Amino acid sequence: MDLFDTPGTLVPIPIMDGELALLPQLALPLSNAAILARLLAETPWRAESVVVYGKRHLQPRLTAWYGDASYTYSGLRLEPLPWTALLLELRAAVEAACGHRFNSVLLNRYRNERDSMGMHSDDEAELGDDPVIASLSYGTARTFVLRHKNNKQTVRLPLEDGSLLLMSGQLQKHWLHGINKSTRSLGERVNCTFRYIV
Repeated sequence: MDLFDTPGTLVPIPIMDGELALLPQLALPLSNAAILARLLAETPWRAESVVVYGKRHLQPRLTAWYGDASYTYSGLRLEPLPWTALLLELRAAVEAACGHRFNSVLLNRYRNERDSMGMHSDDEAELGDDPVIASLSYGTARTFVLRHKNNKQTVRLPLEDGSLLLMSGQLQKHWLHGINKSTRSLGERVNCTFRYIV
């Protein structure tokens, strides 16, 4: 079953040059709060630095990479940690909802309103030509910002606790996406971006 064909649960996001869909709540046996607590406690979080415009910067969030393959972006090479029981359960639910296979997941931990994700595209060679990326969020809602590379069209989506966002088609070729810092106090959020490394 494909997320784009799931009646009653899909919220299609009208955009050009790509496909985008939002499932407000991914159904799982565990509560959202229990999943968040386990992700926070069971993950060996790391503060990584990346190269942006030729300069090395510490990422304004914590990360962890799990799966079956290594991954390289912005001058950073990530070697995978072995799948945990919780992440395997989350992957199975995400694959069932999306109708796609995933062999890796990047976890991002936003500790508070000062943590963020700069505007970027997930267009690395290891992801293939038209990557399918499923983004599962737990904890405090943050606004996901997409900006078209050519016409500067902007789409803002609040990613709520337990929501699943699917990006596919040529979206990574034509759009940038990111999470901005906030001026108001915000609690913890963990985002799991499932992907397939070719």
